[in-house]
Amino acid sequence: MTSTQIQAVHVVGGGLAGSEAAWQLAKSGLAVVLHEMRPLQSTPVHKTDGYAELVCSNSFRSDDHEHNAVGLLHEEMRRLGSLIMRAADANQVPAGGALAVDRDGFSAAVSSALSTHPLITLERGEIVTPPDDWNNVIIATGPLTSPALATAIATRTGEQQLAFFDAIAPIVHRDSIDLTQAWFQSRYDKAGPGGSGADYINCPLSREQYELFVRELIAGDKTSFHEWEASTPYFDGCLPIEVMAERGLETLRHGPMKPFGLTNPHQPGTKPYAVVQLRQDNKLGTLFNMVGFQTKLKHGEQVRIFRSIPGLQGAEFARLGGLHRNTFLNSPKLLDGTLRFKANLQWRFAGQITGCEGYVESAAVGLLAGRFAAAERYGERIVPPPATTAHGALLTHITGGHIETIDSSPSSFQPMNVNFGLFPPLHEKPDFDRHSKLGRSTAKALARKNALTRRALTHLESWIAGELPAAAAE
Repeated sequence: MTSTQIQAVHVVGGGLAGSEAAWQLAKSGLAVVLHEMRPLQSTPVHKTDGYAELVCSNSFRSDDHEHNAVGLLHEEMRRLGSLIMRAADANQVPAGGALAVDRDGFSAAVSSALSTHPLITLERGEIVTPPDDWNNVIIATGPLTSPALATAIATRTGEQQLAFFDAIAPIVHRDSIDLTQAWFQSRYDKAGPGGSGADYINCPLSREQYELFVRELIAGDKTSFHEWEASTPYFDGCLPIEVMAERGLETLRHGPMKPFGLTNPHQPGTKPYAVVQLRQDNKLGTLFNMVGFQTKLKHGEQVRIFRSIPGLQGAEFARLGGLHRNTFLNSPKLLDGTLRFKANLQWRFAGQITGCEGYVESAAVGLLAGRFAAAERYGERIVPPPATTAHGALLTHITGGHIETIDSSPSSFQPMNVNFGLFPPLHEKPDFDRHSKLGRSTAKALARKNALTRRALTHLESWIAGELPAAAAE
């Protein structure tokens, strides 16, 4: 190892969080060693050795930064020079109001940026535990942390690992979908970045077809759990489709199979009772994923049951759904306000292992960890972003703001997507006039969200400029 590398900041994990953390460090002028165990050691779900590989959906969710918390997080990351958002914007595919990406192009763009940066050294191989002479390290190994490293972390924490199950959705070849039964349309014809308002393929079900489908999901043969996995909870934001079906006959109709905002051109004058949507998964438009259809059904059952959906009778699957075990820390108990591990202040954690959930959230926490580590290396005072920003709200949740008292039980802390419920309340009444034509309740909701996002971006700009917004001092 060269003298430059001895002084380098080490980042363990080449997913979205680790890639973003390494980028932020290098942008600040620091040498970085980015460690990734693939392909020398694989995981249950990764298929390539690329950095920032997307293993579940290809969607970064809503890109509306005026009325949506994750869209706001997108915009904040863009203003903070995020590599992940730069690669996502350059590789977007149509997805209505969402930002979805060509997963291969996205990973290739991130990998290329990292491999060509003169201050970033890429090293392959598993890190069982960071060596003691790494005095500034970011662990961003994600929900699929290797068993050896997870054990080392658990030993340091003195408590059991906290874990939940996460499932991935099937991907279908576009040319195997029957468009004499299905049709292209975005919900309420909404056009998003790079979209046309007709970005999803919609497969309609009658009431009889829907109720039979729900029964088949519940009765279908599913992946069995190991004894030690049996009590691991699911994350509610990514429930398997059959688990949702078990919660009641109408659950799916008001979830991923809701028919609202869609009109079937093959049956004018009638509304579908339920709809399965598929979203473009690659830039060529040859692959579409089944939105919300993450599943633990066995592969043969997936093919049988999903081919009962009108329009998918001849579906050819590029990938079937699967199930994997995710691991996260009890971060409010274990991490300080700058993501340092209290038991060893040379370690920081970033990404989903901290208890954030979602691609963008994971990358955002990686961005913060990289900036915090850079400030520490330069001997600068670390000032976290205001809690009124999306980054600050997410950080506050991770580091203890979600509850007043932290205990050691796993149920005291659960993974969370960014949402407006994490933001401090507004101190002034939003202006409803802009949305008055939409009805009082809708106008109030939109005005509140718009006020939250405007406040967030104003405070973010002050934070970037080194000025402390008044709200941060309250």
